Amino acid sequence: MSKAIFVDMDELLQDSPVLNLPQPGDLVKGKVVSIDKSCIIVDLDGVLTGIITGREMKDAMNSASELNPGDEVVSCVLEAENEDGLVVLSLRRASQEKTWDRFLKAYENDEAIKVKPKEANKGGLLLNADGIKGFIPVSQLAPLNYPRVNGADSAKILARLNKLVGKDFLVKILNIDKENGKLILSERAAYKAEREKALTGLAIGSTVKGTISGIVKFGIFVAFDGLEGLVHISEIAWGHVTNPHDFGKRGDEVKVKIIGIDGDKISLSMKQLTEDPWEAIEKTFKVGSTIKTKITRLAQFGAFVKINDDINGLIHNTEILGQPEDPADVLKVGQEVEARVIEVNKDEKRIGLTLMPEGESPAENGESSESQSESQEVDS
Repeated sequence: MSKAIFVDMDELLQDSPVLNLPQPGDLVKGKVVSIDKSCIIVDLDGVLTGIITGREMKDAMNSASELNPGDEVVSCVLEAENEDGLVVLSLRRASQEKTWDRFLKAYENDEAIKVKPKEANKGGLLLNADGIKGFIPVSQLAPLNYPRVNGADSAKILARLNKLVGKDFLVKILNIDKENGKLILSERAAYKAEREKALTGLAIGSTVKGTISGIVKFGIFVAFDGLEGLVHISEIAWGHVTNPHDFGKRGDEVKVKIIGIDGDKISLSMKQLTEDPWEAIEKTFKVGSTIKTKITRLAQFGAFVKINDDINGLIHNTEILGQPEDPADVLKVGQEVEARVIEVNKDEKRIGLTLMPEGESPAENGESSESQSESQEVDS
């Protein structure tokens, strides 16, 4: 007859290793046992079984789509044990923790990172990485992406920003708030060192290649080497410029000349890279010669006429028959006239003409008034 063996359960429990259950927030490694559209079953060291379901299967990297049975996976503990005795896990939270670690490391080391905005509002660009919300304010965009529009039209600004959604941005973190899951990011800061280096190497008179980053009523902005400069309307072309939009569009590549540097304010010129038409003007137009031309613009003090594609001349009120107070009373834009050259001033970029019969011009008779000299505005 066999002898019964009695086991003291208290002794067995005392000799067994302590089972340390994972706690909410812990990151744990395990092996995928099975996977389908609704859940992932994970073996945790052969001791516990975890489960990942619903939205917790979806992270920024879409990791679940790459998993197969037997693969090792890192997940975050949501519950130590549910009603079925399973450890509730999350790929989303695990990815979020890894993303936070990446953001914190970049912030502490002042490193640039790549992000991809998912939407825009009139204040800037927004992104969401595993529930972590990031914001790039308009003021922190690099020159090439800054939405320059006339009158700061909010609808146009938003339209420009929407075109940037989905693109990769290199940014630095200005502020990090882990408690509320928020980041403030800056594209300008990411290019600060490059911009400072480029600014140091600039020299007045040099020529650079750039891209048109914005066009407004007073000129054209050009971005180059992380910098941005302005081609004022007076430096776009030698002729009179009415609308800067006639000389390019956003994104066009252009060559410009650096004509001024004041801190980080850079003045540029497009016209100075072309031949100055005034250099040969004295040879082409002689005082006393007659030209046929058209009225291009009327002002209170006189009428402007087209000399060539780049230069306009002025017929002062005193040089119009009847000497009207308002030239619009006797002349109109587009009207063809025959005018006589009475002054060519290359230095002041001015050509004066008259419609008066020869010998009756006040200027030719030395009677040019103060108002005439004051009104000879540069319109070339």
